[in-house]
Amino acid sequence: MDNESLIPLHLQLAELLKNEILQGKFGEKIPPERELMKIYSVSRSTIRRAIAGLINQGILESKQGSGTYVYNRPVEEWLGNLVSYNKTIKELRMNPGTKLLSQRVIKASEELKDLTQLDELYSIKRLRLADNIPIAIETQYYPLEIGQQLSKFDLNEAVLYEVIESSLGIMLWEADQTITSTLPTKEEAQLLGISEHVSILVIERLTRDYSGKFVEYLRSIYRSDMYAFRIKLSRNNG
Repeated sequence: MDNESLIPLHLQLAELLKNEILQGKFGEKIPPERELMKIYSVSRSTIRRAIAGLINQGILESKQGSGTYVYNRPVEEWLGNLVSYNKTIKELRMNPGTKLLSQRVIKASEELKDLTQLDELYSIKRLRLADNIPIAIETQYYPLEIGQQLSKFDLNEAVLYEVIESSLGIMLWEADQTITSTLPTKEEAQLLGISEHVSILVIERLTRDYSGKFVEYLRSIYRSDMYAFRIKLSRNNG
């Protein structure tokens, strides 16, 4: 908190609280006003204005006679659609972000060779964010000819599905996807800002073009407290 900043204290506090809430500091319920005043050394009116702002943003919700709770609204993605991460985040009125971790040619493991039928692949590993909070680690594998073309773009900014379709002229047609749960490695936990004892969602997806040719293999790990998947079902009378 900077008392000399041109940014009002309640806005500084709201941003600080927002980041701490998304990092899981308070759990399901934030402390009462008096306790927050002690923690942040600010007035009651500053606390109330900051909380009111976060309620308006849909981050907190007030329950009369009970307190103020963290609104449980994970980032949601529809199953059954090849939708980019950026589009999913923007639809939730959050700002998507990307940090490139690595890009290189790799020798395919036996598992990757079985999936792609290739001995070498181009690997792109990126950290995905929403409002500057780490949400996922994505590792994408491509045939060398596709990967080398993608490497010419700024991978901190590029929406790869758009680049593949619009710039490379490759139509993404269908994909096989699996979702499982496991515990993160030490490195994964550090990148996502979570405990090694908190479960993560693992998404593996093999995407092909209209002719059935391999285009991309994606392995993503998501924070289970920040990401959810939805699917619409209909009854089959047959």
